[in-house]
Amino acid sequence: MTYTNLLAQLKSQDNWLITTHKGPDGDAIGSVVAWGALAQQLGKKYLIVFPDQPAAYLCPFLNGYNWEVFSPEKHYPQNILFALDYNAPGRVGEHMSAFVADFPATKVMLDHHPDPAAFCELMISDTAACSTTEVIFKTLEKLDLVHLLNEPMAKGLYLGLVTDTGSFRFPSVSAYTHQMVVALLQTGLQHFLIHEAVYDVNSVTRLQLRGYAIAEKLELFADKRIGLISLSKEELKRFAYQKGDTEGLVNVVLSIEGYEVGVFLLETDEGVKLSFRSKGGRYVNAFAQKYFAGGGHQYAAGGFSSGTLTEVLQELKNLLDQL
Repeated sequence: MTYTNLLAQLKSQDNWLITTHKGPDGDAIGSVVAWGALAQQLGKKYLIVFPDQPAAYLCPFLNGYNWEVFSPEKHYPQNILFALDYNAPGRVGEHMSAFVADFPATKVMLDHHPDPAAFCELMISDTAACSTTEVIFKTLEKLDLVHLLNEPMAKGLYLGLVTDTGSFRFPSVSAYTHQMVVALLQTGLQHFLIHEAVYDVNSVTRLQLRGYAIAEKLELFADKRIGLISLSKEELKRFAYQKGDTEGLVNVVLSIEGYEVGVFLLETDEGVKLSFRSKGGRYVNAFAQKYFAGGGHQYAAGGFSSGTLTEVLQELKNLLDQL
């Protein structure tokens, strides 16, 4: 009944509020773009609202769409809220979580992260999907709306696929994923432009920061097959850090032969953000949830600590046997 009810909501509700998680990545941006394009196709009014400013390299994908950063002082009159690529109100950040949790009208969740919270009236959760954009494409099929697929929608869907699968190299990729790509390419999508816009937009300072992180800040624990990279606020400032400059840096560790777990620690004004990646039979989501107030997928998770970088790094090292 979920899909039947969702179709009824899509047809009857004329003002859509489209939201995603804090620190939106490619899957988050791709999801809201695809859903915004669907709203346009259906002749609906919509507004995309982010908890915080998206990274500069992802903003061009939002050209032509109505979007803004959330303001707690603003009144949002939309009569349906879509929660895309997150499965709990806390994922939108402290300043927006109450707004999402208490939204007075219908809430719809489309997501692929494990252990969803029951905060929406309609929930489409597919933890086997490689990305939320894959969940969206499956939903369009279930609703018999694939005929609305056009190139703008395909751009968003492909963006989510290519970023959340590591360019189609993660275990979550399935035959269905590639069948979806066929459908996207048939819209006239120039897929290589998506890849270029995400991965070929380096500044000199970004490359220097990444080079410094690998050359000077990489710590390897060969007996545990774990590698760590950490960057302080001072180091980020030294290389004129911009949001998104360290995206994918954690995966560098996994590219080292024989290593199975990578952790990246980023110091911010609020505390330390941790990114965990793994492969083989090593899972990181339960570890991130238990020790660093985080969670995510088996092979990709995040966490946070309010301590200093030195404190968090030492705490993590003390816990490496648990990874």
